Amino acid sequence: MQTISYGYQSISEADIKAVEEVLCSDWLTQGPMVNRFENAVAQYCGASYSVAVCNATAALHLACKVLGVGEGDYVWTSPNTFLASANCALYCGAKVDFIDIEPRTYDLSVTELTRKLEVAASDNKLPKVVIPVHFAGQSCDMRAIKTLADKYGFKIIEDASHAIGGSYYGEKIGNCRYSDLTVFSFHPVKIITTGEGGMIMTNDHDLCDKLKILRSHGMTRDQKFMQGESEGAWYYQQIALGHNYRLTDIQCALGLSQLKRIDEFVSKRHELAKRYNEALKNLPVVLPFQEMYNYSAFHLYVIQLKPNQIKKTRKQVFDELRAAGIGVNVHYIPVHLQPYYRQFGFKEGDYPLVETYYQGALTLPLYPDLTGYQFNFVTDAIDKVLL
Repeated sequence: MQTISYGYQSISEADIKAVEEVLCSDWLTQGPMVNRFENAVAQYCGASYSVAVCNATAALHLACKVLGVGEGDYVWTSPNTFLASANCALYCGAKVDFIDIEPRTYDLSVTELTRKLEVAASDNKLPKVVIPVHFAGQSCDMRAIKTLADKYGFKIIEDASHAIGGSYYGEKIGNCRYSDLTVFSFHPVKIITTGEGGMIMTNDHDLCDKLKILRSHGMTRDQKFMQGESEGAWYYQQIALGHNYRLTDIQCALGLSQLKRIDEFVSKRHELAKRYNEALKNLPVVLPFQEMYNYSAFHLYVIQLKPNQIKKTRKQVFDELRAAGIGVNVHYIPVHLQPYYRQFGFKEGDYPLVETYYQGALTLPLYPDLTGYQFNFVTDAIDKVLL
């Protein structure tokens, strides 16, 4: 029995040709395709600069590093996210804390952030960086978060791993109008893919330079960054402790080809979301809510089961749908409840809104190539399981 995955890449003949052309070229990595992909994403989003890296986890790590996150600093993020949104701060030696979520969008709550900042200011424990997570592709309220950043002096990294192709107040997510840096993911289940890959957006030239040095061992061949004079064309210097976080020309060729269809991909996701909303409206579930000022990239379609109206547990519903060949998933287990984070003192009850959300969350299949037959199969199966 074939499983209908919750997410799946869409690879065209043009994508394959683009990769083949690079495979037959002189450059497989660190070549011209990297710059072309970076420039194309920056132009699409309306940002000044972009830096391609091997995945979004690396992007988050470098974003924290170039903002100077280190020991003694606090980084706050949403507990409703993948582990990388919090781990990136720990990599830098900082302490992590969380802000509970909005009950309708499942994004970071501005109300809770405001309350927590007031307390932190009085305790002299304000965050150095806040990482809002654009869950499922819908932007957090970045205007409000930026206003708080200006008041309390923290930096902002948008974790937009779900959100390339989406918009906030009519402008593309990733333009960094309300943040210092924005991070994208190009994992196969995301909006566009490079196989694995990530991107960091910024409007700050100095941050861009630092990112490019750190992604390649902290090494430079550029005279303007060197101590003393270059000894020749072969010469390089390590000027920082960096990493090998580079993205290859092969991957960038795929990303550049995929980018040509990004608006088509997002449009199809919206069409499928509307069809789900219609098909599921009479079932005992809460449908995804979209703020009027947002145009979500709809990376995920997440419903909430209504426990008082269903005679089955979420696990029973999940298991029955999986048994039927439907690859439902759950996004996410709250980060603060992971064993690794419990050692820092986090526990049940710390963030009640995300904990309540998690108990009923169920992610349904959503990707551009989901066929009409597959869609009907999914919705028919949900009808049978829930009613």
